[in-house]
Amino acid sequence: MYTKKKDAIEIMTESTQTKFYKEMTVGEAMALHPEAGIVFSSYHLGGCSHCSINELETVEQVCMGYGVEVDVLVDSLNNLLEDSND
Repeated sequence: MYTKKKDAIEIMTESTQTKFYKEMTVGEAMALHPEAGIVFSSYHLGGCSHCSINELETVEQVCMGYGVEVDVLVDSLNNLLEDSND
């Protein structure tokens, strides 16, 4: 049965679910999931002393600075959330 209120609630819930996105800061990403740092390290971002990343930079800025495809990194980060929901 179609109800406007129910459909609006479902759409709002889907659009407000927490997820990683390229405009968030690295600090926000690290706070969102305890294993986000591991994902960044797997792309050689912030894993060693000479390639540290600033928590105030956005995920996109960090990717641009190190030549990492931002969409690939964001997908990997969001996989953490999907794995947590299983």
